[in-house]
Amino acid sequence: MLSFIALALLAHALPIECENLLKHKLNIIILAGQSNMAGRGGVANETSTGIGTWDGVVPPQCQPNPSIFRLSADLAWVKAREPIHSDIDARKTDGVGPGMSFANAVLTKDPNFGVVGLVPCAVGGTTISQWQKGEFLYEQLVKRAEMAQQSGGVYRAMLWYQGEADTVNEEDVELYKGRLKTFFDDLRSDLHAPLLPIFQHQERDLILRK
Repeated sequence: MLSFIALALLAHALPIECENLLKHKLNIIILAGQSNMAGRGGVANETSTGIGTWDGVVPPQCQPNPSIFRLSADLAWVKAREPIHSDIDARKTDGVGPGMSFANAVLTKDPNFGVVGLVPCAVGGTTISQWQKGEFLYEQLVKRAEMAQQSGGVYRAMLWYQGEADTVNEEDVELYKGRLKTFFDDLRSDLHAPLLPIFQHQERDLILRK
């Protein structure tokens, strides 16, 4: 009964263009990590103010697609368009990230793949410790992923792009691999998806910064 009520409330919150979304099986792709996942493509910092601005340029591979939706910060399904993380990584200036290009590539390769539901969760500047079970970012990710599944979705993959914030001191570098494995293991367990594919793109070099 509670799940039915939740679905009813979610359907009521959907914009008009998404009103029939729940009739389809959503292929859920979780987007998590730090700044490059949240989207920094086309973002430049003003030298005088230090405030980032996005140039608004959306590459062809990142253009909106009628079969790609995103779960907003208030847990409503909306048409996906850049910047995907605008209301998730809200304290930063977001631009183009890898989420839309990945979803478009999947649909190009398999036109019969169906409807893609992107679940953005990335926040710029975050460390792997902040993604451990019990921390806010982890619990928020699980909550958003579970809501996406309750909308009639099935987990297909998670894209993980993070690591730069853990290059500041030697201890974090040494512990990174174990912390990352724990994060992946806990997430698969809590989502009841032991075979969830995770595509990892590690920030450039995980080495100690001098």
